[in-house]
Amino acid sequence: MAKPKRDPVREERIHEEIVVDAHGPEEQAMGWYYYLEDKIRFPFQAKCIASKVTSPLRKGESVEVSGLAPEDTCSSDMLVQIRWQGRTMAVPLSQLTAIDPDESTEAIKDWHYWVAQGYCF
Repeated sequence: MAKPKRDPVREERIHEEIVVDAHGPEEQAMGWYYYLEDKIRFPFQAKCIASKVTSPLRKGESVEVSGLAPEDTCSSDMLVQIRWQGRTMAVPLSQLTAIDPDESTEAIKDWHYWVAQGYCF
């Protein structure tokens, strides 16, 4: 998949609001964690947009996202908690998109952009 075109507005928001004072990967991860926690209204319905080896979800499946996974599990990826087949588990936020997007889910688009640009912690 080709890297998307740089979005100056999104880049500025990411660098000025999310990773502005981060010194190293751990602080970047926490910047993202608190940004997403503050912006996203949980729960919300989401659809899987990509299969991943670290997740049981298949492309096209719908799930309810109940919140961010515990902070200590998000040091290398932003994970969210879902109910799936009667169990609560964490899956990568990058594989989900909101079914009925609103202003709170713009933060998810920021995370998708970060991942698509190849940025990492």
